[in-house]
Amino acid sequence: MRKLLFFILLISLPGFVSTENLAELYKRADNFRVRYDSLYKNKILAVNPIPASNDFWYLIETSGGTEFFLVKTEQGQAGPAFDQERLATELKNSFGKDKIEPFALPFRNISYNKNMDTLFFSLDNERYQCSLSDYQITKRGRENTRSVSNEYWGRFNRADGTGRVSSPDKAYEAYISEGNLWVHHINSNTKKQLSFDGTTADYYSSEIFWSPDSKKIVCCKFRPGGERKLLLIASSPGDQLQPKTETYDYAKPGDALPIRRPVLFHVEEEQSYAFEFPGIEQQYSLGRIRWNEASTAFTFHFNRRGHRQYTIYEGNTEGTLKTLIDERSNTFIYYNAIYDYRMKNSDEILWISERDGWRHTYLYDTSGNVKKQITSGEWVVKSVVHVDEEKRELIIKACGRDKKEDPYLEKYYRVHIDTRKITALTPENGNHQVKFNDDYTYMSDICSRVDAAPVLVIRSAVDGKICYKPELQPDISSMLAAGWTPPEVFSSKGRDGKTDIWGIIIRPSHFDPDKEYPVIEYIYAGPHDSHVPKSFGINHWGNELAELGFIVVRIDGMGTFNRSKAFHDVCWKNLKDAGFPDRIAWIRAAAKKYPQMNIEKVGIYGSSAGGQNAMGALLFHPDFYKVAVSSCGCHDNRMDKIWWNEQWMGYPIGKEYEASSNVVNAHLLQGQLMLILGELDNNVDPSSTLQVVNELIKHDKEFEFVMLPNERHTIGGKYGERKRRDFFMQHLKGVTIPNWNEKETP
Repeated sequence: MRKLLFFILLISLPGFVSTENLAELYKRADNFRVRYDSLYKNKILAVNPIPASNDFWYLIETSGGTEFFLVKTEQGQAGPAFDQERLATELKNSFGKDKIEPFALPFRNISYNKNMDTLFFSLDNERYQCSLSDYQITKRGRENTRSVSNEYWGRFNRADGTGRVSSPDKAYEAYISEGNLWVHHINSNTKKQLSFDGTTADYYSSEIFWSPDSKKIVCCKFRPGGERKLLLIASSPGDQLQPKTETYDYAKPGDALPIRRPVLFHVEEEQSYAFEFPGIEQQYSLGRIRWNEASTAFTFHFNRRGHRQYTIYEGNTEGTLKTLIDERSNTFIYYNAIYDYRMKNSDEILWISERDGWRHTYLYDTSGNVKKQITSGEWVVKSVVHVDEEKRELIIKACGRDKKEDPYLEKYYRVHIDTRKITALTPENGNHQVKFNDDYTYMSDICSRVDAAPVLVIRSAVDGKICYKPELQPDISSMLAAGWTPPEVFSSKGRDGKTDIWGIIIRPSHFDPDKEYPVIEYIYAGPHDSHVPKSFGINHWGNELAELGFIVVRIDGMGTFNRSKAFHDVCWKNLKDAGFPDRIAWIRAAAKKYPQMNIEKVGIYGSSAGGQNAMGALLFHPDFYKVAVSSCGCHDNRMDKIWWNEQWMGYPIGKEYEASSNVVNAHLLQGQLMLILGELDNNVDPSSTLQVVNELIKHDKEFEFVMLPNERHTIGGKYGERKRRDFFMQHLKGVTIPNWNEKETP
């Protein structure tokens, strides 16, 4: 207690703090999770369905250690998944695993055979199986390891592979030679050239698609785009003295992209059809080629550059093309969230669209007509999880349907396609993390919120009825008694005075309502998702900073996903907005309710897109934000990867790119700025930050720059975290940072 009081006194006093005392403050912040983790009782570590059954297993951390349980769903009962003591004993006796304790087994994943009499698990990169009748354990070989490609963002502009693609009946192999499509007949050992117009500048793609009947091929004529490379220099490699270089394919906004033209080949008849359609030269991508089971037609997706038109075409074997779905938007279509499902038992297609202002499901016929809108209302269908064609039902993951709750909480529903009847499968007020069994009749469900401990149940995926609820559930009472406080969920009106903006407030465990605290926002305003956590956790990216005497907030402003289309559209051609008018209104509303929040001293930090946002706060809103730490920021959207930036900023490249650029607007800097950069960042081009540095120097601006050798896309690591803390302590709390180089060494 005396140590805690001393700590509280230290963070309350402005001015000089000794090296030893500040190090002690930081150590306490670092130990935040450890301090409470042991007090979090009955933590759920894993839960999974058992294939080809209605049963589930789960792993929970109890007072006795970690225990595996098997749930017999239809009986509503559970018991030990296996005898952990016998298994540990056998591992010691047969394999010399002397350090293994039965209730601290060094694996968290198990599986069973079909008869449920053999257990499978992995240990030290080896696969094992254990007979549950006599607990004899045998090795099954080493775990498969995945190779890591040097192509960080994929081979965007290439289709020049050299592999061969076998036909479904294994009679042929198709391949590309000197830019043209060939087939090799296996039995006769003969080869046949199918295309003759391929050149080095316009060749046939190595992505080859056989029809199910092995008589036809779809292959795209491929005209390469640009060949932009990202060059990185490792100044201090660990294995040699001299620097090293790394090179990556890295297309950027405005770069020339490849053009694909689908061509259908009849293998035996030596006949082909090339498919053309309006806008083919303005393509961002053409792909997702799929044959139907009857081999009479194939479909492909066309994303027009600028992301304002997305079309699904169907081509038949006579060379005729028709439109199945044509989605248009005045702003953008979020193409990474596209969903389509071709019904196997009817000529219908399921589609998700935001055309009525909210993300919902639609049913199309195969002539391109909308038969009906299946779901509707001011809420969001995040995804279609399962389609039951026989019952004409969907299982969807959605948010925002329960109007009295946080609109970002994920819930699951069963929806009838024809009657549009909706059945709530997870009605409780919380964020639901769900796993289904193979036939989607049962589901495990962990329901929690940032301010409510998890509850695990096994329930019916037909009507949501709870089939089994373990008696032992996660318990946070000891954490609360020891001073841990959950984040507070807070909402207020945004810039328009109408729309609810949601976020969380994180207070220090030693919070004193009679004191004021500087406010720090942890920001990530990437439009591809919403980002404020919704499920329970001890730590939510901000608790450590809060422990140093700050109030930390996280907010989802306009321009992010999972709300209305209008809410999302705020980001379009305007990434510098980053929801700041909503964030500022939210923080002001929170401070009005909680005067302990000192909004005369507001800091902000973030990484990647959040790094761009954090610096942008000082450029575009210096009257409110005073201190910013920006890590690995994409400070000019023309410098970053094409797929993320053109999605929101549009094409062709216009003046809006400059308007949102931290480089172009660097001269506007006010307040205190720290930039953190990993020299080997292969996600965001490091030159993006270095160009900011160049502009700041040009304009004689004061700032701090931390370059981290050998680091990649990082928020800063251990050193960067200490520098970030120093910066906020100095500029928001008035602490004179000691000379860390003079700290005593043992």
